[in-house]
Amino acid sequence: MTFYDDIYPFYTVQRTPFIFSSRLLTIILVFLVLAVSLLLILPGIRGKSRLFWTFRIVTSLFIGAVIVALNFTNDWAEARMTTKATYKSFSNAVVNAEIGLHVGLYGINVTLKGNPVVQFNETIDYNEMFTWHDTIEEYEEALEKGLPNPILYIAEKFTPSSPCGLIFQYRYSGRYASATLWTAFCCWMLANILFSMPVIRYAGYMVVATAAFIFFSMISFTTIMNVPQCVFYIGTDSFETEYSHSFWLALATGILCTLIGLLVVMLDFLVPEKMKEAFSVGVDGCEDEDDSYSEGYLNSFFLDGVTISPVNLKVTEVSTFMRVVRTVFEKISNQQIIILLPVNISIICLKQQQFLSLI
Repeated sequence: MTFYDDIYPFYTVQRTPFIFSSRLLTIILVFLVLAVSLLLILPGIRGKSRLFWTFRIVTSLFIGAVIVALNFTNDWAEARMTTKATYKSFSNAVVNAEIGLHVGLYGINVTLKGNPVVQFNETIDYNEMFTWHDTIEEYEEALEKGLPNPILYIAEKFTPSSPCGLIFQYRYSGRYASATLWTAFCCWMLANILFSMPVIRYAGYMVVATAAFIFFSMISFTTIMNVPQCVFYIGTDSFETEYSHSFWLALATGILCTLIGLLVVMLDFLVPEKMKEAFSVGVDGCEDEDDSYSEGYLNSFFLDGVTISPVNLKVTEVSTFMRVVRTVFEKISNQQIIILLPVNISIICLKQQQFLSLI
């Protein structure tokens, strides 16, 4: 026991462990808000298109969220073991604990959890984070704060002065992996933009490019496995790092993007019109107006004596419109009628652009 009320070696207040990354929480909340906002439009979509849009929204947001989150997770590689080890400096106390090392693209997390958790009247449950760019400073702070020996031993292996050189291997591979992941995220955004335009095939190409950059990030991270691995010895046991959840999640997401991209490209080659219809792109608004408003109506008061049958005259050409208007004004001129009110000839089927060009 020490001089500070059974908590050794130097501090009266126990450490608060790192629990959950605030960055990951922010990413999850942002994409959840986007998902809820986009899913709110589904009741306005009719028929089978609703299921397609649901799948499209959920899949797209899942891919985007995974790409961003992979940059900030701390379990690309990990190692863990249960052993007996010296607990603190200046003490012979030995604890039975589970020790874990979790490697991310920006740093490492070292965990220490007692088995049982409460030993020597103290709760042994640590989760400490060390980033690549501040490894030396954070390691010195850990020494000053008197963290448990297993955490200090693992953190020391990732300092520049360590003969293992782990920091150089993991820092540079993580840096390039992160850069390629952000490039994949840009490709994902561009693919979503292209899906809203009548260029579905190029959107499929960008989805394939997204998958390619995800695979590049994995290749960059795997380069650390091609160098001699540093073995961690704690007590009488040892362990080495292996690929973990984030690595396999990146692989699954890359395969998903590849399948979606190739399927979109193939279907766009085979049935391009149906693909445009499914994605609600490539439909000319003016053509819709022609289909919806194909009938025009003429004021019979001004067409007295003019033979037009039937009354519901279909007008589709500007020349026809000009001929009718000329006939009306010739009739008015011959009868020498003074028109005090504006002449209103309602022809609904004309395109707005054609009518304005006449003015």
